[in-house]
Amino acid sequence: MRSAYFTYLRRYNGLSWNEFNSPARTLELVSVPEVSSQSINLNVHVKGEGFPILCLHGHPGLGRSMSVFTNHLSHRFLTLAPDLRGYGNSRAQFDFMMTDHLIDLEALLDRFQIDRCLVLGWSLGGILAMELALKLPKRVSGMILIATAARPRGSHPPISWEDNLYTGIASLINRVVPGWQWNIDTFGKRSLYRYLIQQHTPQAYEYLAFEAMSAYLQTSAAATRALNLALKSGYNRLPDLEKIQCPCLVMAGAGDRHITMESSRETAQHLKNSQWQCYPNTAHLFPWEISQQVLRDIDGWIQINPQVLT
Repeated sequence: MRSAYFTYLRRYNGLSWNEFNSPARTLELVSVPEVSSQSINLNVHVKGEGFPILCLHGHPGLGRSMSVFTNHLSHRFLTLAPDLRGYGNSRAQFDFMMTDHLIDLEALLDRFQIDRCLVLGWSLGGILAMELALKLPKRVSGMILIATAARPRGSHPPISWEDNLYTGIASLINRVVPGWQWNIDTFGKRSLYRYLIQQHTPQAYEYLAFEAMSAYLQTSAAATRALNLALKSGYNRLPDLEKIQCPCLVMAGAGDRHITMESSRETAQHLKNSQWQCYPNTAHLFPWEISQQVLRDIDGWIQINPQVLT
């Protein structure tokens, strides 16, 4: 069995982080030539009732990878967590581009007759949240941006064969015995997981076993190619963020090596109406490290920004 995030950890979808972080590299989803595309009917996990919250996963990812948020938020709100095109049960029959995700998401809102929603996005999902707010400003009441950036930069160090070996062993054992402390101490802390999490708790490893593994195995080659194409075209939406008027909560892990805390903070600084939250001793998967604290902070932000629910 392939290990969860194994290829993702080694090289981010075929593009090394040194290449990704090149000063000459800027990424812009809209810079990829537009092609006419029809929406596909996304598989979506729906929970609860009330004001809608659209929850967008990263890469690799699935709608159910957002359960750390939806299980909590669905007690008060209607949560919709789609499998994006090319992920999970939202099959892509042909190659597509990142802009097609926006076409699918707009169709999803139409299908559920949602005029306005709060959008929560993690990593790639956060980038799509910002793109959706730029494309459909009247339909996005607010954004919760998790471990993401409008100009994403990474700081992942070089990877050795030992890193890959320990990651594979840790992942396989963790799949069979999730959250086993011996495996965490012996292999997990020496694996590439140390760049995704900094708090090596059984809870975090249970998420890795059940959600990360499935997400990796159900991410299609077409989805990876679409992201590669966007990355190679460059991405920098910072100049456009001033157009976003809705309230935004920007959250980051201080030790994030995949999308650095500094690039997330830069995004918060360019948003007109944002609250910045950075968590020490956490990394890219910090919602799985300190889930209760993150959820409390989201609840608190919604409470002091009631306009995001209208």
